[in-house]
Amino acid sequence: MTAATPSTLFPRAPESADAVLEGLDPEQREVATALHGPVCVLAGAGTGKTRAITHRIAYGVRAGILQPSSVLAVTFTSRAAGEMRGRLRQLGAHGVQARTFHSAALRQLQYFWPKAIGGGMPRLVDRKIQLVADAAAACGTRLDRNELRDVTAEIEWSKVTQTVPADYPYAAAKAGREAPRDPAEIAHLYAAYENLKRDRAVIDFEDVLLLTVAVLQDRHDVAEQVRAQYQHFVVDEYQDVSPLQQRLLELWLGDRDNLCVVGDAGQTIYSFTGATPDHLLDFRARHPGATVVKLVRDYRSTPQVVRLANGLLAQARGRAADHRLELVSQRPAGPEPGYTEYTDEPAEAEGAARRIRELIDAGVPAAEIAVLFRTNAQSETYEQALADAGVPYQLRGAERFFDRPEVRKAGVALRGAARFGGNDSLLDDAVDLPSQVRAVLSGEGWTSEPPAGSGAVRERWESLAALVNLAHDLAAARPGATLGDFVTELDERAGAQHAPTVQGVTLASLHAAKGLEWDVVFLVGVAEGMLPITYARTDEQIEEERRLLYVGVTRARERLHVSWALSRSPGGRANRRPSRFLDGLRPGTTPTAGRTGPTGAGGVERGSARGAGAAPRRAQRTPARCRVCGRTLTDAGEMKLMRCEDCPSDMDEGLYERLRAWRAVQAERSGQPDFCVFTDRTLVAIAEAQPESPAELSRIPGVLSRKLRSYGADVLAICAGREPVQDGGSD
Repeated sequence: MTAATPSTLFPRAPESADAVLEGLDPEQREVATALHGPVCVLAGAGTGKTRAITHRIAYGVRAGILQPSSVLAVTFTSRAAGEMRGRLRQLGAHGVQARTFHSAALRQLQYFWPKAIGGGMPRLVDRKIQLVADAAAACGTRLDRNELRDVTAEIEWSKVTQTVPADYPYAAAKAGREAPRDPAEIAHLYAAYENLKRDRAVIDFEDVLLLTVAVLQDRHDVAEQVRAQYQHFVVDEYQDVSPLQQRLLELWLGDRDNLCVVGDAGQTIYSFTGATPDHLLDFRARHPGATVVKLVRDYRSTPQVVRLANGLLAQARGRAADHRLELVSQRPAGPEPGYTEYTDEPAEAEGAARRIRELIDAGVPAAEIAVLFRTNAQSETYEQALADAGVPYQLRGAERFFDRPEVRKAGVALRGAARFGGNDSLLDDAVDLPSQVRAVLSGEGWTSEPPAGSGAVRERWESLAALVNLAHDLAAARPGATLGDFVTELDERAGAQHAPTVQGVTLASLHAAKGLEWDVVFLVGVAEGMLPITYARTDEQIEEERRLLYVGVTRARERLHVSWALSRSPGGRANRRPSRFLDGLRPGTTPTAGRTGPTGAGGVERGSARGAGAAPRRAQRTPARCRVCGRTLTDAGEMKLMRCEDCPSDMDEGLYERLRAWRAVQAERSGQPDFCVFTDRTLVAIAEAQPESPAELSRIPGVLSRKLRSYGADVLAICAGREPVQDGGSD
């Protein structure tokens, strides 16, 4: 265990309002001092957006312009809200509410339920997946684990986009969603799920928002009471708001305009949950008098990393790309990003683990290294490779720090010592806070040297070591801090889910890495079929995959390693190629034609109260056209066939009948209706296209990756005039 260096985790609060502004760059200062009227902050990755908005709130509070209790700051994760509360506390702005949308809405709903609705509020279920399973069973539908998760996601998307069950098929087709089941079947399951909730008198997290919106819409007295409480609103990550969250925000605001939103359209990566950057991009049109501040000074990454990030978005298309921000690094030069090609995925994982081992041996802390991948399924290979290399790691998105049994048990021991420490012989020789914490935790399994290897024992030690490190940080910032102060700090962090750093390499999906940063980042599996993912087919989906890679790149402060494998397993066919997103950016490749649209330089645009002209025109989505007559298609069924219903079909009737007979066998084996294998329209599309390879088959709407794995070999064999090559069945 090494001694902790002086920490900035617990800085002293600024002495005055003006002192709050010290250290801000010109654009951040503009944000901090723009306290009235609508304000839109377009903030690129690493540009200090959280710093800017927390200093804005703190400056307003410390200057007496904002009342702390009248400010509501909302964001999207408990971790981000906890971090915001912590920063505001450090800046001397106590009493400001910083919450997630759901947390803020739940508090209001609980408070107003007796007055607005009456009776007891229904129980809130933490996880809806079991309810969805029960609804499926009631409908006589069998869902495997992956299908259950996918159907649950469709229900969540429907609710945040305010889509009722009957409208789901149309809404899903209009949004271009790849439904995991026939849309009509999902609509049926969705309706059954809602009925089951009513029967059991429970609500889910989306209901919290829906019910709060309903109460504020229907009860003007309640809405006025909420608006009397909150006068100023700040919304972080505004590019991620859903239509339902936007509606709730509008009801909170009423006819006022004291709103500050912060976001970056280039980091929109959650559209599958219903998030849309349109609210951010249309902000100036909705609020013509808004002040727009662009933050482009990147304090996180080296110029080499920033150059790659800018290059990625320079090749982007679509409306979000039209508003991209050109980052300008404020850091000294560093190494160029590295690009490595491997023969197969295990070799790629072993190569990354070997480099990580070398970095740790050279003095780089394990907690400052991350391995980021597109899907959670990729994690297992890297877990094994890191364990074999003797490298400790933690999985991002796994069990929350303060929920771990060893952390809860340690908290009990520390509270007891803080209360009755004078009678504890363990503390006889402990002269300061760190030594007291080490003494108490030694009874819980902490030792000065970590245990050998990895696994559960090492993970428990890492959790306790994180508490020891936190004690060092607190003591360095507040020399007189007591064990009681430390316990209070732990309680506040637990409430905010603001966990201390665990000393291990982070393994995380690109989605889970949003909002985080490390000195060294390994971006792995950056190959076609993974980035962009196979099922990303539309222009909008491809562009979101590009933004996902952009988010991954901008997590790196100093060093970035990008890699891919030519085959999935040793000895496999080397038919993969590096991601198209790297074309022209990695050495030896031809640049893709760059964009000619506007770029976002930093600065301030002040709105006019008289209006700022027409809203920017939306980029139009490329229409689907009939492959026979060329007419634009709007019907979901016709879009699946890629032709008009009444245009002549070139379907092989014999092939279609063979596919129907095969489908009947599969349905009987799995105990499911025929359409759960493939719908009639999908079979028609297959019989018309007569695919000869998995790639050709995967391009047919309705052939999802799960069905490709389960039935692809059979279908291709039938299309080739052969007998099915496997038993088939569900996975």
